[in-house]
This record gives sequence, C-alpha cells and structure tokens, in this order.
Amino acid sequence: MFMSRPRFIAALGLGLAAFLAMAAAPAGPLAPPPTRDWVKILFEAMKAPVPPRRLVGDIYYVGASGVSSFLITTPAGHILLDTGFEDTVPLIQRSVALLGFKLEDIRIILSSHAHVDHVGGHALMKKLTGARVFASAADAQVLASGGLDDFLPFPRDTKVYAPVAVDQIVADGEQITLGGVTLTAHLTPGHTRGATTWSMDVSEAGRTYHVVFFCSLTINPGVRLLRNASYPGIAQDYETAFARLKALPCDIFFGPHPIQFGMADKFARMDRGEGVEALVDPAGWHNLLAVSEKAYRDQLAAEKAAAP
Repeated sequence: MFMSRPRFIAALGLGLAAFLAMAAAPAGPLAPPPTRDWVKILFEAMKAPVPPRRLVGDIYYVGASGVSSFLITTPAGHILLDTGFEDTVPLIQRSVALLGFKLEDIRIILSSHAHVDHVGGHALMKKLTGARVFASAADAQVLASGGLDDFLPFPRDTKVYAPVAVDQIVADGEQITLGGVTLTAHLTPGHTRGATTWSMDVSEAGRTYHVVFFCSLTINPGVRLLRNASYPGIAQDYETAFARLKALPCDIFFGPHPIQFGMADKFARMDRGEGVEALVDPAGWHNLLAVSEKAYRDQLAAEKAAAP
C-alpha cells in the first residue's frame, strides 16, 4: 500500500537528502570509494514508494523516491525504462496496476545505464513479463555479468545483481518502435561504458514535446578520469556524451534519479494545476548539462594537477 501524501513527502525528502549527500561528495582521486555501510544506507533511502502518475502523453512515472522507472504505454504493449532494484520490482508492479495497466503487457525493457539501482530488477521483471531486454553492447556485457563487470570501485556486494541476457543490442541512433511509439537511443557513455540516453516526441493538446530520458553524467566517488586501468577511455567517453547531449532538442527531460529532473517540485506544480507545463524545462536541461560538464572539467583539472 502506498503511504499518505505527508508521509510520502517526508520519505521523498529523506531519499533526496541521501542522494544529495552522495552528489556533494568530493570527486575522483580526492575522495576514496564509498564504504559498504554508506552505500547500503543510501540505497535503502532511495526505495520509498511514490504514488504513480501520468506525466505527458502516454508516459507514466512508476518508480520510487530515489530511483526512477518510466512506463510508456502503447496499443501493442508497453515499454519499461529502468527497473530499479530487484526489491523495488513489486513497487513497480503495484504502480502499473494502480494506473489500470497489466504488468504482463510490458513487451520491452530498456535502461539508462547498467548500475544495480537501475537494472537490478531486470532479471525478475523479464521473468514476470516475458519482455525482451534491449541495451547497448557495453551495458549488455555488464548485465550478463550481473554487475561483476562494472568498473565502479564499490564493495562487490553493493553492485551485483541477478544476471540477465540482453535480447537485442542497440547502437547509437537506433530506433525502437512499438505500437506507434518510437524511442531513439543515444549512446552517452562515461557514467557506465554503455550509458544510453533515450528520446521521443510526444503530442498532447495539439503540441509536440521533445522528451529526453537522461542517462546520468555523475562521476561516482573513487572513479578516476585519468590513469583508469578499469576504463582507460573514460575521459574521451564523457567528451562524446557531452557533445551528443548538447545536440539533442529537449522540451521535457527525465532522469534515472528524481532529483536530477526536479521531480518533487515539478510534481507539486502539476498538483497545483500547472499540468504538463510544469514539466517543460529546456533551461533546466541546459543547466543540468552545464553543471555536469563543470564537475567533469573540475575533476579532470584536479587530477592533472595532482599527477606526478
């Protein structure tokens, strides 16, 4: 059962506060990898339930307070973008039912990137729905390993999950179509080797909106941009990602973590009667990219300065 609105707001605040603490941590070589206890506390704070809702067109929010999941419905079945943790799959299942849809009608499972908090539920969701899993080649390798091939310098047991086989590899610019809905894959690596941003056009009330599902550009604590033996090309991949994302038209954007697209504020504004207009935020999109790039360039400069 979903919590009351006051309890939801309180839980959402706790989840976002935890994620803010992670985002504010010193980057790269200036900070050690996180401890097991730190990661587990953070992950638990992300799992509080959120009432599901329609966002724009046939896009619905079915995720948790700190990790996003999006349901895109079509007459031929549905698309699920990110499954969260394995133990948030029941939350998604309840959310889909509350919206009046059937979980077994999910035909395609996509992901923003192959970290445990976004794909940990893939194997279970595939078992429950029979859906086909689509991913980039690099993230498909991590998915098949159940996170063992993840370059993150986190404690092993905090980043592993049930392995899942990918049914179809997607390339940069490839389009996935189901029931008249088309999403385009944009490979935007760095956060993971195969991180993927998805875009689609949505029509509502006579207007077409360019919608972007952001992959994340955060540099996790302990991850180096230079002399990274586990991911030698990481710096160049971030450069590629910034260039591709800057070229995307965007009216509305969402992210794998609610804080990345200002979910709490935008949902509150929707509830006050602004409707879809509360989600329209091209300035916020450009600011997100600018802040992410500055963090990248600051860390790159710090690593170069610290190099012997």
